Amino acid sequence: MQISPIQKYGQYILLTIVTLLLMLPVLLGISLSFSTSESIAQGHLIPDKFVITNYIDVVKDTNMLKFLAHSFIVSSVVMVGQVLLSILAAYAFVFIDFKFKKTAFIIFLSTMMLPFESQIIPNFNIMRDLNLLNTYSAMALPFLASAFGTFMLKTSFEQMPAELRQLSEIEGLSHFQFLRMVVMPYCKISLITFALYSFLTNWNMYLWPLISTDNDKVRTAQIGLRQMRAQDTASNWGLIMAATIIVVIPTLLIIFLGQKYFKNGLTSGVIK
Repeated sequence: MQISPIQKYGQYILLTIVTLLLMLPVLLGISLSFSTSESIAQGHLIPDKFVITNYIDVVKDTNMLKFLAHSFIVSSVVMVGQVLLSILAAYAFVFIDFKFKKTAFIIFLSTMMLPFESQIIPNFNIMRDLNLLNTYSAMALPFLASAFGTFMLKTSFEQMPAELRQLSEIEGLSHFQFLRMVVMPYCKISLITFALYSFLTNWNMYLWPLISTDNDKVRTAQIGLRQMRAQDTASNWGLIMAATIIVVIPTLLIIFLGQKYFKNGLTSGVIK
């Protein structure tokens, strides 16, 4: 069915309107981040004059850069751990035969139905007993295994032609050689998609870093933003908006730069 030029331009206009509505909070935050406190107090959504002092003050007068570094470390560690463990688990469920494989996968997958709130107390008790509170390990260890990632990569691995495994056996490749030389290159899009998703999820995490830490030693950027609202900077909304935009920038960059991977992951049926 051919779309007429009027319908085509109508779709573009509708998509533009929806995009602007979705981007409105971000655009408003950017505008306020370049405003003075007086301008914001007077209710001006667009600054009378653009100033960059808010961003300078975030770098000079707050610990936001340190919090950002903590977020990057924790998110990167969890991302690497989830990708590696999900690859190994998905490979085992697809290419290795063992007893009760289907049952084990169902039990493993059922953990996705457990709300995170129900896991907070057990995880906290374990981290406390291991004397890991207020460390990067406390924030990363509970999330290194991902049932969603295993399911996603298993779905991707199952789409590989069976002939590739047969040819690898003829060539005498071991499981790790087959995984490294064939499976991972073949499923590269799915691996990158899950890695980006994992990083974004952990970058925006708030509740667990708040519970597992009680000082600024390893606290993340999300906690830092909340602290700014509770301290003497609470009335300086320009400063808070500037800090918020700085925290949001990595998320926006990953979404824009990784858009084609998310799109390919969706169209290939990997993410449901």
